Amino acid sequence: MTILLIKLFIKDSGDGRMTAKLREKYGVLSGCVGIVLNILLAVAKLIVGTIANSISITADAVNNFSDVGSSAVSLIGFKASSKAPDKEHPFGHGRIEYIAALVVSFIILSCGLELIKTSIDKIMHPETVVFSYPAAAVLVLSILGKLWLALFNNKIAKRISSVSNKAVVADSLSDIISTTATLIALICARFTSLPVDGYMGIIVAAFIILTGISVVRDTISPLLGERPDPELVKEIEQEILSHEGITGVHDLMVHSYGPSRVFVSAHAEVPANVDINVSHDVVDNVERALKEKYGILASIHMDPIVTNDAHIAELRQKLGWIVKQIDPELSIHDLRVVDGPTHSNLIFDLVVPYKYKIPPATLSEMVTREVKKLSPTYNTVITVENSYI
Repeated sequence: MTILLIKLFIKDSGDGRMTAKLREKYGVLSGCVGIVLNILLAVAKLIVGTIANSISITADAVNNFSDVGSSAVSLIGFKASSKAPDKEHPFGHGRIEYIAALVVSFIILSCGLELIKTSIDKIMHPETVVFSYPAAAVLVLSILGKLWLALFNNKIAKRISSVSNKAVVADSLSDIISTTATLIALICARFTSLPVDGYMGIIVAAFIILTGISVVRDTISPLLGERPDPELVKEIEQEILSHEGITGVHDLMVHSYGPSRVFVSAHAEVPANVDINVSHDVVDNVERALKEKYGILASIHMDPIVTNDAHIAELRQKLGWIVKQIDPELSIHDLRVVDGPTHSNLIFDLVVPYKYKIPPATLSEMVTREVKKLSPTYNTVITVENSYI
């Protein structure tokens, strides 16, 4: 069914690289399917909930109506995020999709809180719940429908790397649990007069609230600026290093302005003895390749590295060994050696993990002590920094 819908409504789904326009089509399809399915489920549950006098079924119907709103917000988010860059937003509008997912999470949370209030009232003032096979059948169909919707959105989320679709998947899974609890309450109504319906309503609300909190957490992270996908970082590094004339890469930064809107900056190490125009041409080719292969806009800075000096090469190797002895997670780059008549300055950057237990000043002193063992004429100028990947 999922493949059929994609083939029917997205004619260019198999044309290759994911573009912003193609992402929009997937997002619109997802939103429309969610709206239609949730309206059908909500109307059916509202009817049987009223007939059975069940607050949990009626609450489940209200939850489906809220899902209609969530799907609509997600659809609007996809449409808005696909807008082209403009003067006020030169990096595009991709992060609107994250804001849409955040709105969805607030809708989920408000529904959960309202359901708790209604369920407590049901426990305090219980009413008889009437069991019926049509009501049970509607709930079973709802569970199956939501299971399919979760699988459908999960497939799209993987295909287009969408936070909004992941939020819908989480919401659908929560609905499956909540509807199952509602079905249990309906069955229990045949055997007991206890207000199981109200208690199940609270259980349903708890799952809804937990889902909302999870979506909030997952959505705020990319808005704040989260660590990039390690696999993407690896591919970018491999692409840069694959070009002849590039000997190393560091200070790689991946800036995301929304899905399919990734900007990269990096320092590419080039041999210092090669003509600058030649190295500049190589860097231009790297930037062009990243654009063509991954749709990434890159800004590459050239770092000239002495590669034909055996003494500097040996020093670089020894410094790398020294920092690895202190901690295997440490690394160095940008080594420059400034020789003088009485001493030599070894200037380099030292990369440390975040929240590193050793303060930068103390760490620099530790490295300097070890460097002095190589030669008392060596002075160190160390810049301690974190990696952005």
